[in-house]
Amino acid sequence: MTERRVGIGYDTHRTSGARTLVLGGIELPGVPGLHGFSDADVLAHAVIDAVLGAAALGDIGWHFPDTDQRYAGADSIELLREAVARVTAEGWQVGNVDATVICEEPRISPHAAAMASRLAGALGVEAGRVSVKGTTNEGLGFLGRGEGIAALAVAMLER
Repeated sequence: MTERRVGIGYDTHRTSGARTLVLGGIELPGVPGLHGFSDADVLAHAVIDAVLGAAALGDIGWHFPDTDQRYAGADSIELLREAVARVTAEGWQVGNVDATVICEEPRISPHAAAMASRLAGALGVEAGRVSVKGTTNEGLGFLGRGEGIAALAVAMLER
């Protein structure tokens, strides 16, 4: 019998005009980027936490702390690859990932397939096993005012 586990991830970063926005490993020029220690890819970070959480291996901050200069400006897709390697070492494989980006801008739908493909490559699965969606916060709160972007992700692991 196949054992399955599910994990959930959440991340948020405030906007920063000092860098290009990166979501799901895809650069989106012309939109304010996000402030963070790594590349601030809020979507990849949520997926990392979902994958690590499903395997009961802690969270992104434990594995890739912002006190370690090796991760300053890090490519979050590479961090995701490393998280998957750690999960795989425990005998798990990714079944699927479902993720939602919450922001007023940019619109996610034109980029969702590219993000899903990039995330799938890092997860070691075909793109059809990764869903990326977008929604707004309907103008409410810091997300609604465009002061940041958040992402939620659910991952299922199997062994």
